[in-house]
Amino acid sequence: MNARETAWRIFAGELNSSSLEKKGDDEKSPSYLITPLGATVNRVLVAGVLLEKENSGTEEEPMWRGRIQDVVGNYFINVGKFQPEAAAAMADLETPSFVAVVGKVKTYSPEEGRVYVTVRPEHIINISDETRNLWVLEAAQSMWKRLLDMKEALQVPNVTANDLIAKGFSTQDANGITTALDQYGFPDSSKYLKLIQGAMRLLLPDRAVDLGLPEDMSDMPDELDMDKDDRESGDAAPSADKEDIILRILDELDSERGAPRDEVERRAASEGISSDEVEEISNSLMDKGLVYEPNLGFLKKI
Repeated sequence: MNARETAWRIFAGELNSSSLEKKGDDEKSPSYLITPLGATVNRVLVAGVLLEKENSGTEEEPMWRGRIQDVVGNYFINVGKFQPEAAAAMADLETPSFVAVVGKVKTYSPEEGRVYVTVRPEHIINISDETRNLWVLEAAQSMWKRLLDMKEALQVPNVTANDLIAKGFSTQDANGITTALDQYGFPDSSKYLKLIQGAMRLLLPDRAVDLGLPEDMSDMPDELDMDKDDRESGDAAPSADKEDIILRILDELDSERGAPRDEVERRAASEGISSDEVEEISNSLMDKGLVYEPNLGFLKKI
């Protein structure tokens, strides 16, 4: 374990929205995944419910795959012979159960233009629901800070890393934010605020936590409105009509594994819905608890 690398507490919704990986200069240099909010991630500490596990290898050389659900999203983990401690732990874990994982993030692209993020555990253990709730709080606080940092950065026209360093940002945070803006553009803050709202509702079920997010997500609370004049019109949540189309397509393509994303996108294109819109709509449907990802590259109605 490289103690010098921060183990980020980060929700699956932000991690899985990431597609830019910065490779090191040589084989021994760490690589980093840049998230849309500017986190520069090499290692993560994630917690949630282990819903599925499967050994696609042998008893002598296991190759475990698993799915862990946090507040509304899913992490996908892969454990092989080079992670002997985690592999041994996976054999004893039951589903469903609360677990915590420390590991490195990895990306792969089975097809051009599509990036999937997985976690390769170094350690995985059972935890209590209280420990899971503590992690949820820390992850929400971490995301809140990134939202505020991004808001501050967006107050500077044509912001550069040097501009942010001069304002007191660390070099890593400054480079992460400016790289994220170059790669992903203006972030849809409503998406991340909704994750925080979901986390607070989990932690405070009797408080009816409401951050004032309207159903269509087209209007933001004033205190977190990141320069409303510059917001792209495409940042609003997908229309109900398009969501209904995607749900219908999922019904038509449903199988034991779910509906293949590439086929969903092909069918959606014939209905005038772009692949970017399919991604946005599927994220919205997962946020609402109507759809989940049973396997990488598949969608299924709940």
